[in-house]
Amino acid sequence: MTTTYGETSTKTVTGTNGVDYAFRQVGDGAVPLVLFQHFRGNLDNWDPALVDELAATHRVVAFDNAGVAASSGTTPATIAQMARDAIAFIDALDADEIDVLGFSIGSFVAQELALVRPALVRRVVLASSAPRGAAGMHGWAPEVIAAVGGPQRSADGYLRVFFTESADSRRAGEEAFQRMSARRVDRDSATSWATRLAQYDAVCEWGQPDHGALERLHAIRQPVFVANGDSDPMIRPHFSHLLAGMIPQARIKSYPDAAHGFLFQHHREFARDVVAFLAGS
Repeated sequence: MTTTYGETSTKTVTGTNGVDYAFRQVGDGAVPLVLFQHFRGNLDNWDPALVDELAATHRVVAFDNAGVAASSGTTPATIAQMARDAIAFIDALDADEIDVLGFSIGSFVAQELALVRPALVRRVVLASSAPRGAAGMHGWAPEVIAAVGGPQRSADGYLRVFFTESADSRRAGEEAFQRMSARRVDRDSATSWATRLAQYDAVCEWGQPDHGALERLHAIRQPVFVANGDSDPMIRPHFSHLLAGMIPQARIKSYPDAAHGFLFQHHREFARDVVAFLAGS
C-alpha cells in the first residue's frame, strides 16, 4: 500500500553543522524533489494533495530548515545562511543531485542554493517568488504582515493572503486548510516567534534595492519554472516576471483568480506543470 504524505512518518537526520533536521519523504525516484517552505511554515503547511500528486512520479522530500519547527539550531536572519543550512541537510541525505521546489521565502533560498552550489541542482521551480534586490520588495505591505506576521496566527489571516476574495478561491482555500489540518498523529512543532523575526529580517535584507544583486541571476543556468497567482498580495506578480526575465532558461506561468497559495488552490494543475517541467517537456 502506498504511503501518502499525510501518513508518512517524520524522520531526523543530522547535518555536519550539528543541526538535527526534521523531514518527511514520499514517493520514489533517482533525483529527489526537495521542497523549501514558506514564511513561518512547517512540514504540516504543505498541502498533502499537492505533495501526493508530485510523489506519484517523484521522490519528494520536505524538511524544516535550521531552527524551524522540529529542527534544532537557530533560524538565521539571512537567506544566504538559510541556503548553507539547506545544503547541510541535503548533504546529510547523501543526494548528489536534486530538483528544487521553493515556495515564497523558500524560493529565495532555492535561488541562493542554485547560485552557491550549482552542481547540486538539476532543475528549479520557484513559486510565488521574487529576485533579490528588486525595488519594492523591502518588506511586505502593512495589511499583509498584519495578517500573517502577528504573534497570534489565524486561519482568516492565512486565507486573506493565500487566496483571493472570490467564492471559488476562498472555498479552495478552506479545503486546502482542512487537508493540512487532517493529520492527527506526529504533527510538526509550531514555528517559534524567534523564527518569525529572523525570517522577516531575512526577507527585508533580501528586498533591499540592489541592481547588482539582480545581475547575479544571470548565473543561474539550470532550467527554471517560475509560477505565481495572478492576484498575489504578498509577492506581486510583476516580481515573478522580473525574475523570469533575468534567468537565461526560465519560463513563467500565472494561475488565474489565485493569490499567494495558488499552488494549493490549483494543486492538480500545478503538479502536472511541475512534473512536465521536471521531465524536460
